[in-house]
Formats: sequence, structure tokens, C-alpha cells
Amino acid sequence: MGGAFFMSKNMETNTGKKKENILLNLLCNIVIPVIIMTKMNGTEGTFALGPKYSLAIALLFPLGYGIADFFRSRKVNFISVLGFVSVLLTGTFGLLELNPLLLAIKEASVPLVIAIFLFISIKLNRNVVSTLLFNEDVVDMARVNRVLEERNKKQEFETMFRKASYWVVGSFLLSSVLNFTLARILLQSQPGTEAYTAEIGKLTGLSFPVIAVPCTLILVGVMFYVFKQITKYTDIPMEELIKSN
Repeated sequence: MGGAFFMSKNMETNTGKKKENILLNLLCNIVIPVIIMTKMNGTEGTFALGPKYSLAIALLFPLGYGIADFFRSRKVNFISVLGFVSVLLTGTFGLLELNPLLLAIKEASVPLVIAIFLFISIKLNRNVVSTLLFNEDVVDMARVNRVLEERNKKQEFETMFRKASYWVVGSFLLSSVLNFTLARILLQSQPGTEAYTAEIGKLTGLSFPVIAVPCTLILVGVMFYVFKQITKYTDIPMEELIKSN
């Protein structure tokens, strides 16, 4: 469920599109759902919603944010759809009180599917990683490609980028393993209980430091490495590679 936050890729570009509100993203996809599932899932007290209602209401926030963001950006991409489906499945599994193992498998399957998708795109020479990391609105790839062709470094650069892309695939495989492991560690209670809903809340909250941080560090490392290689092959300073808004 926490992965919904990391699926959003809307950026402010020189075409005048509105920049995404990161604080609102965090609140809707992580903070508010975690609070509801861990603090309001009891059966006693003023704000007690019970395990099922707290789970259902908590899921409305990332779902609502995802739908609103779609109508705002008018964009649909493969990863965002997977994130949306992941949130729906989390709620469905929880409300139907299915075996926690199924939820752990679901948590692992989303990044695994992304890894397979990226791997196939690399093998088919339709490298989706280049789109994920180097948006044409942000990075002046047209200039880079022009210089590479002038210096006959195009093939050499593509070979380097293909190898770097496998690290991105590896980051999603790592995310898959960590998702499954974390879910198996945290989800110990009987589905449909107050404790189980609280555990889903903890799973959502811990997905950021335990899963997203190491995987994001890998992605950032790959980006800096490729930027460094671009500078090496083209002599274009790194600050000139980024398009000004």
C-alpha cells in the first residue's frame, strides 16, 4: 500500500504543468492511512472505527489521491496502474480476511512485475529505464544524442546504459524481496482483527524507511553514474544537461 507514494512521477516541466504537492502525497498515501489503521482500529473510544471500517476508510485516501491525480495530470502509465491495483488488492485481502501469506505475495508481486517489465524492455531494445530516469522535459537528451553521434560514441553509450539499467531492475527485485520479508514479519495476527489492521498500518509506514530508501538510493546512484558517463562521452557539464524551466 505504501508503494502508491513512490509510483507518482509527475514533475514540474518547462511546459508549465503544475508541480505535484509532495506533502499532500505523503499525507494521503502514508501518514493518514497509517494513523487510521493503527490508532482508530479499535472498538472502543470516540474515534474507534473497528478493524474493517478503519481499513476501508484508510484505503480511501490513497485511492482518492490516485484518482484525483489522474484527472489533474491526464496521464496513465504502467507503474501507476500497478500501484493503484496494489492498493485495491490490499483492501480486498484485508476486508475478505484472506491468509496473510497472500498479502505478502501481493506485496512482493508489484515490484517483481515492474522488474520483469523493465527487463523485457531492455532485452527488446525499448529501454523503459531511459524514460523513467531521463525525462525529455527535464534532461536535454536531444543534445546528448547529437554529440554522441558526432563523436561515434552512440553504441558505446548505449552499451553502458544497458548495463546501468540492470541495476534499476535489481532495485525492484530488492524491493520485491524486502516487501515479502517485511509483510511476513509484521503480519502475524488473525485477519479481520484489530491487531491485523494495525499490522497493515505498520507495514504501510515501515515500507518507506525499510524498502523505499535503499531502493531509491540505488536509483539515484544509477542516475549519477549515467550523468557522469554522459559528461565523459560528450564533455557536456552536468549542470548543462538539465533543462531550465
